[in-house]
Amino acid sequence: MKKIFIISIALTMCDMFVNAQPFTLPKLNYEYKALEPNIDAQTMEIHHTKHHQAYVTNLNKAIVGTKAETLKIEELMINASKRSDAIRNNAGGHYNHSLFWEILSPSPSEASMEFTKAVNSTFVSMDSLKKLLTTAASTRFGSGWAWLIVTPDKKLVVHSTGNQDNAIMDVSEKRGIPILGIDVWEHAYYLKYQNKRGDYLTAIWNVLDWGAVSKKYAEAKNNPFLKVIEKDAWKELKDFHMVMAQTFHPAEEGKFEPIRERIGEMVSKAKLLNNNPMPTSFATPEMKKATETILKGTEEINKLVSKKADNKKLMDKLTKLHDDFHVIQGLCEH
Repeated sequence: MKKIFIISIALTMCDMFVNAQPFTLPKLNYEYKALEPNIDAQTMEIHHTKHHQAYVTNLNKAIVGTKAETLKIEELMINASKRSDAIRNNAGGHYNHSLFWEILSPSPSEASMEFTKAVNSTFVSMDSLKKLLTTAASTRFGSGWAWLIVTPDKKLVVHSTGNQDNAIMDVSEKRGIPILGIDVWEHAYYLKYQNKRGDYLTAIWNVLDWGAVSKKYAEAKNNPFLKVIEKDAWKELKDFHMVMAQTFHPAEEGKFEPIRERIGEMVSKAKLLNNNPMPTSFATPEMKKATETILKGTEEINKLVSKKADNKKLMDKLTKLHDDFHVIQGLCEH
């Protein structure tokens, strides 16, 4: 009997571990019927308990037992191009909808003075911003979202993405932290508005909580993750890093063909890294000196390759270049 009890406890604990889910469906701060007549109760309930729940469930299934299981939602999304479709789509679906519920309210509050000032400075007026967002939402072909984002240089930008993508992801043309998102998937409005997306977009402003958006604006401006996005969006740095990794690591294993064959490409990428404008947060004299060192190092390796230098000399220079590149990585963290 005791043995059976122990086995039962073990199986229960195992089942609890297997079914443990790092992401959960957020609760709404209002009832499903609270947004009527602008958004009907049935749409809200299905949207929340079926569609959003499915994103959460499928995301947890996609990451269970993998290294991704320990990552935050933003960390899962930022390298979306390298993730599976299951992670990219469901992480985006969970993040996007969580934001959407938070900026809707049956009794919307007014925008803060700080946010209003930023809007007026960028878009002239709140009405102009609404028109831009409405256009972005109405012209999004198929399913997707219209966004207001805070960019790494702390500016407001209206943007649109397809499916469940957003501006945090490296697949997005515009990068930044979303503070307002309008869902234009048909499941967000079809029961009440059928094919009349425009009517849904007119109604959404009646329940859009500008106070909540203002709070997200203030939080986004001070969010350290903005700098992570800024670094990730630095194309020249990512391109050089890719060639660096694909030549240095094989050389560590005694394979020098990649560096001998691709040194011309590495020099080209180093020139782009050094000569093109840097992201605002990283444009410092120290960073400029670091990129100049990288360019000089690649040119020295190029000379060694052209002279058919032995592998030891190549490895010494390549190791030095690798160390110099980590100086850049370090500067990006400060």
